[in-house]
Amino acid sequence: MDEVSQSILAVEGLSKSFRGLTALESISLEVIHGEILGLMGPNGAGKSVFVNVVTGFYRPDTGTINFGGRDITHLPSYALARLGIARTYQNIRLLRRMTVLENVLVATKDHVEQPFRSVLARNQSSFVTTALALLEQFHLADKRDWLAGALAYGEARRLEIARALAGKPSLLFLDEPAAGMNEQETEELAGTIRSSHQMVEAIVIIEHDVAMMRELADRLVVMDSGRKIAEGRPNDVLAQPNVIEAYLGTDGPDD
Repeated sequence: MDEVSQSILAVEGLSKSFRGLTALESISLEVIHGEILGLMGPNGAGKSVFVNVVTGFYRPDTGTINFGGRDITHLPSYALARLGIARTYQNIRLLRRMTVLENVLVATKDHVEQPFRSVLARNQSSFVTTALALLEQFHLADKRDWLAGALAYGEARRLEIARALAGKPSLLFLDEPAAGMNEQETEELAGTIRSSHQMVEAIVIIEHDVAMMRELADRLVVMDSGRKIAEGRPNDVLAQPNVIEAYLGTDGPDD
């Protein structure tokens, strides 16, 4: 298999500026079928901007984005969701006044493609069975009738990932999923992500937790000031002096 056919996502020369300030500077990287790619960097490195550009929330100034052999550079986010790109957010975005089960049901692929029909049919056994199987996998089935706003923080994170997977994506972006979690919650989340990996072709995780990234990521890409500064196996990348200087010793506000 050649290098192109191994890539589910290929980004080439991606740049983005806001009012003259460069957020991304000629970023090129690939996401390979079957892998978990970790994206790290200090706050303000441009990680979230990169995800927002790739998932269609921002348009790039320059560069190309290829997904599954198709140029998606200028497609909007809703079109990319239909093609099979899903994501979560730094700040949890659940439908807090809907139940846990309803949050998953409205995110199913059937709902995305035929929203009116699937809302009317959401109590049909096929819809509910599929949604409950997903909740069971993420240890949330016993809370199916809870309002999403009543969930504990770690449970809400798991529900957000379950909802993203309900659309049956090929590529899943997780934007700082462990933010605000304690050690036990982070360990549980790592198990959730491993379970999620069986349901998608590839995952990209944006995260600060070094131990979590060592455990989960097949490869790491490190960014600093909008540029890619390192790429490779986690232990090799995290040992590089420029990565230690740029990331491990730097604190700051969220990017």
